[in-house]
Amino acid sequence: MDHQLKPLWGVREPKMFEYRMYKVNEAELLREAAAQRLVGEARAARRNRRHTGHEAEGRVSHLRDLRERFAHAA
Repeated sequence: MDHQLKPLWGVREPKMFEYRMYKVNEAELLREAAAQRLVGEARAARRNRRHTGHEAEGRVSHLRDLRERFAHAA
């Protein structure tokens, strides 16, 4: 029987490289998703802050509204 043993490093190395590349890609995608989530949360917070401020204090009169309410002085 003249069988030669194949070295383990030749078989295992490409699979390990692929696995590491997969993990690097996965980590990058997770970071990107977290960044997008944070941007969405910031937009929602800013939007809610704008709308909540008006409800608590009421609507502020604009100059246009004041002109309609009062008559012009002579």
